[in-house]
Amino acid sequence: MTAETDVPEAGTAERRSRWRDRSELGVSALLLVLGVLVLSDALTMDVDLTQRGPVGPRTVPVVVGAGLLVVAALLAVDVLRGGRGQAETGEDIDLSEPADWRTVLLLAGVFLGSAVLIDPLGFPAAGALLFWGAAYALGSRRIDRDPLIAAVLSLTTYAVFDKLLGVPLPGGPLMGVL
Repeated sequence: MTAETDVPEAGTAERRSRWRDRSELGVSALLLVLGVLVLSDALTMDVDLTQRGPVGPRTVPVVVGAGLLVVAALLAVDVLRGGRGQAETGEDIDLSEPADWRTVLLLAGVFLGSAVLIDPLGFPAAGALLFWGAAYALGSRRIDRDPLIAAVLSLTTYAVFDKLLGVPLPGGPLMGVL
């Protein structure tokens, strides 16, 4: 190779290295986009203006959106000043092992199945299937215990959200019987 062909490769490597050193700017950009999305949704939300008290339904989304924008700006400034995140040392992962796609696909199937079944079966039944399926996908094989725990978790979640917090969840045909 001639010296002329080495120059563009060196320039390209230098550009790659510069972007690699500032890869956290991608996280900052993602936080910026999320903050703008949350704020735009919060500010265009159709709400009843006859609320009681100073805190309305827009308050939390506006605070979260503004927080995302502040964190994005602080992260960008830190990265541009030379700051770098520390490598994760707490995980005990063998990177030479392949990914466990069976578990990932089982979890995705259980989640999608629950989303499809929530309207016809209601939250308590679909939630119990979600909890039980997730436990099975993650390795639990206690058929005597897992369905009972899943049912208790699902019914408790339903009761807290629907009855105590006033967040309506579909009860399904079983809630008419209970």
